[in-house]
Amino acid sequence: MDAPGFQRLADIEVDLVKPERDGFTLTGQGADQAQYLLNIHFDIPLDARTRVVLGELLAQSELTIARRPPPPLATAQSRSDRVHRTPHRRVTAD
Repeated sequence: MDAPGFQRLADIEVDLVKPERDGFTLTGQGADQAQYLLNIHFDIPLDARTRVVLGELLAQSELTIARRPPPPLATAQSRSDRVHRTPHRRVTAD
């Protein structure tokens, strides 16, 4: 995964997939030997079979986390906009 403008932050091998009410929590160790946690939330309900299949697929996965910083002018604007925005769902990684 080498996309222009993106900086690779971590490569993570998933060790554990824990089903949650509306998604999954993945934990794993990165190439840097740090432990990582990723929460995945779905806005749609998952039936039992889909949940099992997704859990098995995610348990066999490796993740690459990368980011592209915002443009310099957008950074100042986005800070002032955050105060007026309503929160939205997003995938997070720690």
